[in-house]
Amino acid sequence: VQLVESGGGLVQPGGSLRLSCAASGFIFSSYVMRWYRQAPGKEREWVAHINSAGRTTRYADSAKGRFTISRDNTKNTVYLQMDSLKFEDTAVYYCHVFFTGVNYWGKGTLVTVSS
Repeated sequence: VQLVESGGGLVQPGGSLRLSCAASGFIFSSYVMRWYRQAPGKEREWVAHINSAGRTTRYADSAKGRFTISRDNTKNTVYLQMDSLKFEDTAVYYCHVFFTGVNYWGKGTLVTVSS
């Protein structure tokens, strides 16, 4: 299993970023995919998830109304569109899949919200 995140960077408050996670090594279209994040000095926290078909999504309260998770099963890729970014969204964002009883994570992509 390999998960490779991309799309992070430096953005001003109120700005937007779109994160991508390219997956391989498993049947992508059969699994729930999740985004997590870890801010400096804090524990990793769940941000959003999307079911295998892409029809059901759930968000942490901190992400509701601002973030949108989506997936393209033809490209084995999950996305996280982040709008109205805040200073407190600064974190490393990780893609996750729970496959054959194991939690898999990518290496993460850093999002820095700063003026």
